[in-house]
Amino acid sequence: LTGEKMKTDQINNIAILGAGKIGQAIAKGMKLSGKFSSSQITLTRKNITMLGHMQKDGFNVTNDNLAAITSSQLIIISVGPQDIVSLLNEIKAKIHHHKHMVVSTVAGVTIESFQNVLGMDVPIIRSIPNTAVEICESMTCIAGRDDHFESINTTKSIFDSLGRTHILKEELIGPATALCGSGLAFFLRAIRAASHGGIEIGFHAEDAILLAAQTARGAASLTIRSEMHPESEIDKVTTPKGITISGLNEMEHQGFSSAIIRAIVRASDKVGNIF
Repeated sequence: LTGEKMKTDQINNIAILGAGKIGQAIAKGMKLSGKFSSSQITLTRKNITMLGHMQKDGFNVTNDNLAAITSSQLIIISVGPQDIVSLLNEIKAKIHHHKHMVVSTVAGVTIESFQNVLGMDVPIIRSIPNTAVEICESMTCIAGRDDHFESINTTKSIFDSLGRTHILKEELIGPATALCGSGLAFFLRAIRAASHGGIEIGFHAEDAILLAAQTARGAASLTIRSEMHPESEIDKVTTPKGITISGLNEMEHQGFSSAIIRAIVRASDKVGNIF
């Protein structure tokens, strides 16, 4: 068994190193998907008291990264960018290219940088999920070296059960972080704004949030299922001198589209490569 030829059904145990919000969300999504059980997943964190609730849910928890990777085939690294060098130096002696596959969710750290520190040709795959991975509704972007295509496909297979996936070139991982990672927050803010509008026109807060969120969900589902441009669905609900077009025009007068575009571009500019 080599890392490059590792298949999903050959992954018996998973180590998630640096199990903060996204690491925990991935673990919960894996369990929810039914593809892995909580007993197959080990979470690490310096302060394991912050993982007590995960341990109660059946996940293995430890502050020993080396112990976690020894019994695992898939290593998911989710530490903060500032901790990545020290972590890689800590674990590199225990990483074996014939046994392990490494998936990174760390923003701004390139595959080349990983391999420069690890000093070996272990498959490194960059994966950018968002926190909706917890409920298997993530949009996850994946990138890897061309010669590690089997590991890319294995990673895709895993994250396919946690939402939707898209394979792209590594230079687009930063922009994907802005559009899909940070983008989740942007869409949530739009839902909040819509619910505030609902409150102003007479709905109680909890009702307004439900109505806005389900409407947003319907809009997203229509776009994905139809595989059409969003404007094609907008055209179906706009009529001459109608209610919808008056609201859409007011949004544009107030700079709605420009604000969303600028938010995504600004977030993308912020990502960069740390090293």
